[in-house]
Amino acid sequence: MLPWGRALRAAGLLRSAGAAAAAQCGAARRERCGPGPGKRRGTKLPAGPDLRHFLRGAAKREPPPEPEPGPVPSSGRVYLETYGCQMNVNDTEIAWAILQKSGYTRTKQLDEADVILLVTCSIREKAEQAIWNRLRHLSALKARRQQQAGSPLRIGILGCMAERLKEEILHREKLVDIVAGPDAYRDLPRLLAVAESGQQAANVLLSLDETYADILPVQTSAGGTTAFVSIMRGCDNMCSYCIVPFTRGRERSRPIASILQEVRMLSDQGVKEVTLLGQNVNSFRDMSEVQFQSAAAPGLSRGFSTVYRAKPGGLRFTHLLDQVSRIDPEMRIRFTSPHPKDFPDEVLQLIQERHNICKQLHLPAQSGSTRVLEAMRRGYTREAYLELVHHVRDSIPGVSLSSDFIAGFCGETEEDHQQTVSLLQDVRYNVGFLFAYSMREKTRAFHRLQDDVPAEVKQRRLQELITVFREEAARANEAMVGQCQLVLVEGPSKRSALELCGRNDGNIKVIFPDAEVEDAAGCQAPARAQPGDYVLVKVTSASSQTLRGVPLRRTTLSRSAAGH
Repeated sequence: MLPWGRALRAAGLLRSAGAAAAAQCGAARRERCGPGPGKRRGTKLPAGPDLRHFLRGAAKREPPPEPEPGPVPSSGRVYLETYGCQMNVNDTEIAWAILQKSGYTRTKQLDEADVILLVTCSIREKAEQAIWNRLRHLSALKARRQQQAGSPLRIGILGCMAERLKEEILHREKLVDIVAGPDAYRDLPRLLAVAESGQQAANVLLSLDETYADILPVQTSAGGTTAFVSIMRGCDNMCSYCIVPFTRGRERSRPIASILQEVRMLSDQGVKEVTLLGQNVNSFRDMSEVQFQSAAAPGLSRGFSTVYRAKPGGLRFTHLLDQVSRIDPEMRIRFTSPHPKDFPDEVLQLIQERHNICKQLHLPAQSGSTRVLEAMRRGYTREAYLELVHHVRDSIPGVSLSSDFIAGFCGETEEDHQQTVSLLQDVRYNVGFLFAYSMREKTRAFHRLQDDVPAEVKQRRLQELITVFREEAARANEAMVGQCQLVLVEGPSKRSALELCGRNDGNIKVIFPDAEVEDAAGCQAPARAQPGDYVLVKVTSASSQTLRGVPLRRTTLSRSAAGH
C-alpha cells in the first residue's frame, strides 16, 4: 500500500471491504465543504485539493467503535431506480444481487415497494437536482403509505451523491432512511435492518480494495443481448473538474480470474455483447497474482503525462482484453470509459486483429484548447491529442470515435471555445457527449479556480458545440450509405413495431424493416431476425445519430469477419 493509503486507513477514512461492511452507521464524519465560491473572491486561493484532502480533520477523529450486533433484516419488496452513468446501472445490479441473497424480492411497481433505493449520480448539479426533485415526490408517497397502511416505507440513497452529501441527505426534510456510498453495498442488509427500527443508517466509507469481485451482478438488460462487466473502480487522474476520485475513491482492479468467470457465465446465457466498465478502464492493473507484481509499467500515449508516478506490476488491460476476447468468438467486446493517455500500441494492435473486439474507441477530449486542458489537468495538449487520433486511425482502419466535451470551463475564453469547435470539425466524431460545466465541491477547480463563465454563455457555447458535432457526425455517417454493416439486433424499434433496432460495430444505432431474411449459411429457412442475431444490413440513409437500411441476411460474427 502506498504511504498516503496507509495514512488514510489509519485515519479511518479509507477502509478495507470487510471493515467498511462492519462500520457503525454514523461513523463517517461530517464533510467539511469549505466556504462557497462567493466568499473566496479577492482572497488568496488555497493549494488544494489533492489526496491529502481526505485527511482533513483526521488528527481529531477517534477510531470508529467495534460494531455491535445489529438487528436481523426482514425480507421485503425493493424498488430500484438508477440515475447517471452505466457504472451506476452495474452498481444497481450488484446491490440487487446482495439484497436478493438476504431474502428481498424486487418489484417494478413503486406502489408495491417496502424499500425504494435510488442509485445516484453527482457528476453535475443537474443530476443531483433530479434526485432532490424525485425525493420530494417520494415524500408524498411515504406520508400516504404511513396514513393508509400504517406500514413505513423506507427510502435510501446509494452511490456518488450519497458519498458526497451524506449529512445533507440525512437531515434535509428527514426523508431518507439509509445512505450508502459506492463501496458500502455489502452493508445494505444491515443498514435496512437498522432503518426498520426507526433509525437513520449510513455507511459512506471509501475502500482501498472493494471491487465486488465475488458478487455476480443480476443482469437486467432488456432481451439479455448485451451486458456490462465492471473490471475496476475509482480513478487516480484527479482532473480538476471531476468529482469521481472523491466519490468513488482510488483505482483498484478486479482479479482477472473473476472477470473471465463472469464473461463465461454471460456467454453461456447467450449474451452477444459485453462492455468492460471502469472509470478509467484502460488503466486496469490486476495485482492479485504474485508472479506479475514486478512487471514494468506500460508506456503512456505519446505526449501524455499523469499527476502520479508510473505504477509497475500487475496484469494490464492488454492481457485482460486478449483473454476476454478468446472466450466466445461470437461475442462482441467493447470497453468504456478510457483515458486517452492509456492507449499503448499493444492495445491498438489487439483491437485491429481480433474480429470480436469492436473497432470503436472513446477518446474523451473535454476541450480543444491546450490552455484549458492544462487548467483541467488532463495531461496532454491539443497537438498530442490530435496525434493520438491520427495514430489510432492509422492503426485501426475504419475505427469509430466518440468523445466527451465540457463547455464553459473555468476561465474559458471565446478563443478557447473556438478551438474546441475546430477540434470537433477536425476529428469528426461519430458519437459525442457534450455538457455545460458544473462546478463540484471538493474538486481542485472548486478550490483554486473561479466558475467565471456566465450560465447563458455556457449554454450558448454548448449549443454551438452540439450543432457542430451533429453536422460532422452526419457527414461521417453519410459516408456509410451504400455500405453493408453488421448489426447486432437488440429488439423492436421504439418508434415502429414494424422495424428492428440494433447497433453496428461502431456502436451506431441502425434501424431496418422487420422482415424475413435468409440465413447466410443456407441451412435454415428464411425467418425474422430475433434479439441476439447478427444481421447484415445495407445502409440506405443516415443522420447524425442513426443509420437506416435494408436487411440482407442473418449471419454470424465469425462468418462476417471471414467475408462470407
